[in-house]
Amino acid sequence: MNAQNSSLGGCPCCVSVPKVRETARPGGSVEDAGDSLAPASWPLTRRQFVRGLGLAAASGLVLRGLPSAAAPPAPLSGSRVPLQRKPLRVQPVLTYETPQRREATSWRNWGGIHTDEAAQQEQARISRELQRMAARAEFPLHLLPVQAVKTAEAAAQVARADSDVMLIYGAGGWLNILEALVRPDRFNLMFLRHDPGPAYLWYEIVHSRFLRKTVDEFGQPGMDVHDLVVDRYDELLWRLRALYGLRNTYRKKVVCIGGPGGWGEGGRQAPRLAREVWKLELIDCSYPDLEARLKSSFRDAARMSACERAARTYLSGAGVKLETDPAFVSRAFVLKEVFLDLMAEHETDALTVHHCMGPIMGIAQTTACLTLTLLNDEGYLLFCESDFVVIPAGILLHYLSGKPVFLHNPTTPHDGLLTLAHCTAPRRMDGKRLEPARILTHFESDYGAAPKVEMKRGQTTTHLGPDFNARRWLGFRGTILANPFFEICRTQIDVRIQGDWRKLLEEMRGFHWMLCYGDFLRESGYALRKAGLQFLDLSASSA
Repeated sequence: MNAQNSSLGGCPCCVSVPKVRETARPGGSVEDAGDSLAPASWPLTRRQFVRGLGLAAASGLVLRGLPSAAAPPAPLSGSRVPLQRKPLRVQPVLTYETPQRREATSWRNWGGIHTDEAAQQEQARISRELQRMAARAEFPLHLLPVQAVKTAEAAAQVARADSDVMLIYGAGGWLNILEALVRPDRFNLMFLRHDPGPAYLWYEIVHSRFLRKTVDEFGQPGMDVHDLVVDRYDELLWRLRALYGLRNTYRKKVVCIGGPGGWGEGGRQAPRLAREVWKLELIDCSYPDLEARLKSSFRDAARMSACERAARTYLSGAGVKLETDPAFVSRAFVLKEVFLDLMAEHETDALTVHHCMGPIMGIAQTTACLTLTLLNDEGYLLFCESDFVVIPAGILLHYLSGKPVFLHNPTTPHDGLLTLAHCTAPRRMDGKRLEPARILTHFESDYGAAPKVEMKRGQTTTHLGPDFNARRWLGFRGTILANPFFEICRTQIDVRIQGDWRKLLEEMRGFHWMLCYGDFLRESGYALRKAGLQFLDLSASSA
């Protein structure tokens, strides 16, 4: 640990996050206005620690005994902050032609659909198949009526429709039809039939004629070989899931307590890159504003009473073990309500906390760790450290998986495994069931309320690690082996790396990573290619 950081605690993830205060220029560019640190009175002092322990009594927040085990509490927030899940709008279109027989010459191309009647039957079949596929989708999918076109003019009219994805069923028709449908400013997919048929013309020639224009180099904007699906709707569904994740990541609005930032020297440009690459809207909320809101909440008897009841119910839930002052937990619920207020005001479901090793403890009289856990378990997107090197990965992985994600510190890969840890983690990691948790203090400060979540051993996990330059991410599958209790951040897991761990050791970039339950590497790689980023899949050889 560097000497200049020693007063802030020993966690390298928390002491090396320079804040980048950015000022908008005309045209949307930004400039670095230098570090703008919190006032000297904000970092937590020993006096504030002691005062924090007594605040519960002064505010009437001390929990007086706990009832027997109960179900997890319903959120106090009600529906004032709806979760944002923008549906993916898909326009399916069947392309075909109706050639006329001519004697003693070739009069038709490959394929089994050459009449309007056959096209109508295929159109109805496509509609049925898509409805069956949509019933299996665990994300919002809006299918527009299937269109059938056999001229470039009709194709151009369909292309003007409002949709996120153009899904082409390439039964027939020529290049001008396909080129009228495919726009580079929209997602494009093509479904091709082989077996059991009817065979599609473009099953034969999509690569050579459409994508490569009869030369060796690719030349079709807006589509490549990864956008082609033959016969299998499961292959189509995971691609749509990836595009849904991109649709909801782009232009995401995030409230940034203390402003946006990025970890370490490499992260100084992270907010700018997040805006440029992912079009994120980063909303700066100052610590004085947060402090005023918290003081108002502490004076609100009804809110304080409700938060105390919610904390009491939470701590009595199955699988929860309290190992810190219960007043810290009550104040975590107060902080939760204030965060919900902020998200509601800005009409978003995402928030992050900057400088969480200092300022927030002094003004909330607890840590943000448990608060972030509570809100992630309700489906929101809450991140500590305001590290926009990795937050885009968390947003994308959340929408790809439909589950909460775990922002964490990686360690050194060795012998096929590594340890991952942080002082905040969701408990509802599978999106349904709450994992057991010990509620402890935050490790570096030994203060507040932080969960040690006991994640499911044997669980397959997806891991994403972005680089500082927003150019290349790495990913791998893992298996949770254990939940140790080392002298590090509270939630900690040992993970078996499903892939080349030596390559991982060589290729690590950035710092923080994201994790979720399940295997979403295919979706991640496909989405990142669409975003213009490189993806190194370290589990590809072990698939």
